[in-house]
Amino acid sequence: MSQKINKNSLPRVKIVQKIYNLLMNPNTQVEYPKSQYKKFIKDVVEGTLERSELIESTINEHLNSDIDLKKTDKLLKIVLFAAVFELLFKHNNPKKVIISEYVLASEYFLEKVQIGYLNAILDKISKVIRKDE
Repeated sequence: MSQKINKNSLPRVKIVQKIYNLLMNPNTQVEYPKSQYKKFIKDVVEGTLERSELIESTINEHLNSDIDLKKTDKLLKIVLFAAVFELLFKHNNPKKVIISEYVLASEYFLEKVQIGYLNAILDKISKVIRKDE
């Protein structure tokens, strides 16, 4: 019997929601409710925001012919930035897991065509960032 996963409980869905909320409401205090993923969610949310310039330059350097961040949908950009943050800084998470988890989480926020695009650009940048994996 297969179990239906509540996408809302996936840590990466929470990450995207929290980053979006902070970008829309910069003066809000972020709450991190108790959960087994609390530290992970907090690390990725804060790390993505703190290192957004580095993430943006990494994306521009390796995907400049594939994506124009100025014209990219805000939610797609948030998912991309969080995933690139993890690829850069969360080396204990295999790149295939990071990509598949963000693609799964993006089903909650993006349209099918955007999800396919996200998958392709994450795959491409992960091969550069994590050559040895």
